[in-house]
Amino acid sequence: MRRFRYVCCDVFTDTALAGNQLAVFTDARDLDPLTMQALAREMNFSETVFVLPPQADDADVRIRIFTPATELPFAGHPTLGSAFVLGGPLQKIVIRLETGAGVVPVELERQGAEIVFGWMEQPIPTWESYDSTDDLFAALGVSGSRLPVEAYTNGPTHMFVELESADAVAAVTPDMAALARLTDSGTSCFAPTDGGWKTRMFAPADGIAEDPATGSAAGPLAVHLARHGRIAFGEEITISQGVELGRPSTLYARADGSAERIERVLVGGSAKIVARGEFTLP
Repeated sequence: MRRFRYVCCDVFTDTALAGNQLAVFTDARDLDPLTMQALAREMNFSETVFVLPPQADDADVRIRIFTPATELPFAGHPTLGSAFVLGGPLQKIVIRLETGAGVVPVELERQGAEIVFGWMEQPIPTWESYDSTDDLFAALGVSGSRLPVEAYTNGPTHMFVELESADAVAAVTPDMAALARLTDSGTSCFAPTDGGWKTRMFAPADGIAEDPATGSAAGPLAVHLARHGRIAFGEEITISQGVELGRPSTLYARADGSAERIERVLVGGSAKIVARGEFTLP
């Protein structure tokens, strides 16, 4: 029998049992992709990570990221959570994680021996307009978007729909079947609040009806807001997500550069390790 250890952590929160759940299998060298996918279905979190030796010369480890339904080239909370899990044993200030979208450095902040915060430098997204807005609005049950609907890709793809208020975001009740038929991208609804931005993200085609915290969408949201003049380039934003799922999460994001040239996209947050376990497989 083979034994595979995993660590569970709650990401984009400094409080246990909040944020976005993540399982990290710390040594996946004897796991094939089909078994990785089966384990991700078994865990049934938004994502599960499998740690492997790096293939890139400038990486410390390689990670593969699976939802219950599919593998993703990159995702935010799995990358940040993996840095918290691995940063302690590896004694790294900056840990470099190889993903399907490239090597992502994560700078870790500590209080004593405890890692308390991390900033990841995300792949710079590309973007394009999204034309099927009437179908998208119908699937979401909303009347429209205050900003142009655009699709941003930094590994996964997310579309952004701005609603008139945080209450309107909280009230969104998508037709998940219609949304899954329409797109295999994530759809983020967002609105300004007094202290930042409220978001909700739906990705039923990936097996995630709603995500408690979406790091891969946080960076593109900062880019989207800066490109359309809602914030300044280099301005840090605070994003609240997950309240409707009983998993309140806080994400921080910043896009450096200009509309002509995005220089750097940073997303930060905290995480808490909450459990350790082991699978026994033939």
